[in-house]
Amino acid sequence: MRRFPAEWEDQQGILLCFPDNGNDWPGKYSAVQWAFIEFIKKVSLYEDVFLVVANEKLKDKVTEMMLQANINLKNVTFILQKTNRSWMRDSGPIIVKNNNKREALQFKFNGWAKYANHQLDKNVPKKVADILNIALTQVTYKGKPVVMEGGALDVNGKGTLITTEECLLHPTIQVRNQGFTKKDYEAVFKEYLGITNIIWLGNGVIGDDTHGHIDDLCRFVNENTVVTVIETDKKSANYKPLQDNLKILQNATLENGEKLNIVSLPMPKEIVFEELSLPASYANFLILNKCVLVPTFNDVNDRVALNILADCFPDREIIGINAIDLIWGFGTLHCLSQQIPAKN
Repeated sequence: MRRFPAEWEDQQGILLCFPDNGNDWPGKYSAVQWAFIEFIKKVSLYEDVFLVVANEKLKDKVTEMMLQANINLKNVTFILQKTNRSWMRDSGPIIVKNNNKREALQFKFNGWAKYANHQLDKNVPKKVADILNIALTQVTYKGKPVVMEGGALDVNGKGTLITTEECLLHPTIQVRNQGFTKKDYEAVFKEYLGITNIIWLGNGVIGDDTHGHIDDLCRFVNENTVVTVIETDKKSANYKPLQDNLKILQNATLENGEKLNIVSLPMPKEIVFEELSLPASYANFLILNKCVLVPTFNDVNDRVALNILADCFPDREIIGINAIDLIWGFGTLHCLSQQIPAKN
């Protein structure tokens, strides 16, 4: 029996991949590298970092940068593996418990059904599983590999999963699994993640390159509570879809039949760079052992969001990390990381 642990359960470490593709952050690559070093530093203060780097040359460069930043290298394990991108939430393995033993799941990663250059990323799950010395299982359905990204789903560890119809069920845009229905996804999630209850939200935030990932929208903060982003500006293109999602949540139930507790998170003001609206969201936080790292955007709502999340996680430190450079790559802290559940 498989079970996908909730993110707040004990972790061995966090999987990260040092940015090697400057094309994901055109014009900001240098700044992003140092922003990533700060990200590594914060994670390493609470648990181990498993850091994918493209080659020995980059490993040496990153090591020097980490020493400059006073990072304890004992808390960092390097994994040498070339990748196309650094978004470990989506190309890295999802690690579940299978009869209390850890198992790495490999969903097929196809560049969010948008980008052709993703062939190197498919090698990440096996490399990580080998480093952790755990079994790797390819997720299939009716004999075919299932396309999925970790950012498309969030779980409470008790059997409920939240995702979006825009990401997984749109008939023509960034189609992951042609012809899949809700029943097909439910069968996959039940077999491989131990899911018995799915809450389907509608659309994601404007500017989301993934076309509707849940980790910019709505996240579990405990087994019966979610935070969901709300736009108060009625003129914003985000206003109606986020209100629609709120109504769905208000009518949803958990795996035990109980109603959800719902906490609203604000949205930062729209961030536009080179005429593109970027998917900045406080919901892209990362839960660590004893800590939650929250993306901030030099916005008046930064403090509001940090305080709301502090109330949601009273036993964890809440730390804001400036993500104004990272978001130029269309994602921030949660998108760049993947938690590795503890052995027991």
